[in-house]
Amino acid sequence: MSAEKGESTTDITSNSDWMSKLPSKCQNKDLFHLAIPGSHDSMSYDLDIKSSIIEPDVLKRFSKICCARKIVRRWATTQEEPIAKQLDAGVRYFDLRVARKPHDTNPTRLYFYHGLFTRTDVETILTDINDWAKAHPKEILILALSHFKGFDDTNKSHLHDHLIKFIKNLFGDKLFPSTEIPTLKSCWDKGRNVIVSYDYQAAHHPQLWSKITYYYGNSMKPAEVESKLIQDLAHAWPSKNFFVCGLNLTLPENASILKYILRLYGNLPSVIRRSLPSMVQWLKEQALKTHVNIVASDLVTSHDFVSTVVELNYKYQ
Repeated sequence: MSAEKGESTTDITSNSDWMSKLPSKCQNKDLFHLAIPGSHDSMSYDLDIKSSIIEPDVLKRFSKICCARKIVRRWATTQEEPIAKQLDAGVRYFDLRVARKPHDTNPTRLYFYHGLFTRTDVETILTDINDWAKAHPKEILILALSHFKGFDDTNKSHLHDHLIKFIKNLFGDKLFPSTEIPTLKSCWDKGRNVIVSYDYQAAHHPQLWSKITYYYGNSMKPAEVESKLIQDLAHAWPSKNFFVCGLNLTLPENASILKYILRLYGNLPSVIRRSLPSMVQWLKEQALKTHVNIVASDLVTSHDFVSTVVELNYKYQ
């Protein structure tokens, strides 16, 4: 996607192997103490206009109306580049929200979602990520699978078992277990460069990590997001696990969402483009005061977001 006038956009390949280039002082640090760029709602570039509306609840009843689905897609798209380009740009944490389509003829086929289902299924995307991980063995990827929409009481156990088995078989020895503390050097020495966080309490597998805490402002106003993050980051350190500082804006979950999504020409990416430069600048200043670990954003290849986070490892950490 071409950059708008005045927009600074990350060179897609400039940070493709940034972890392997970190100085030796960073290689023995816990990954909990590195600054790692991540993407919020990582698969939202792939939303299917033919999908039924999953959220917000106020619009579910209008799923059969194409115009309603188009509106949801405009306001649910937080990323514009596919996973492979996000990886090439230097993103190492992925927010992957899993769902099952109702009445799918394939009993174990799963998709991602944000407002709508994605066009591409979970197994295809995870296979693409695995291929990238093979080609970049010194880049550590953190995959956060969560939400599991449509996993009801009748199919929940079966679907989780199927997905976990697929993950373990696919990534195999590349999975770094939750029983050890990861550093770049330990990951490299053991040939393990994939960490999977699985947000389901019944999933007791040493190869999988528990839920990663995600701090966010729950607001469409950057100043409110920043204020909330300042409070949360003050309590997040010192940490013995991963945590996310979410720079993302968040639409309301109640009827007040309509004042945004019913704008005739509005969309979420345009709002993000206006707010992201100031939030990236806030991050630079805040990292002087409080530690950050994973920093997640919308439109991750825009406004030097990835480079800003990577550089924190050289300047402030």
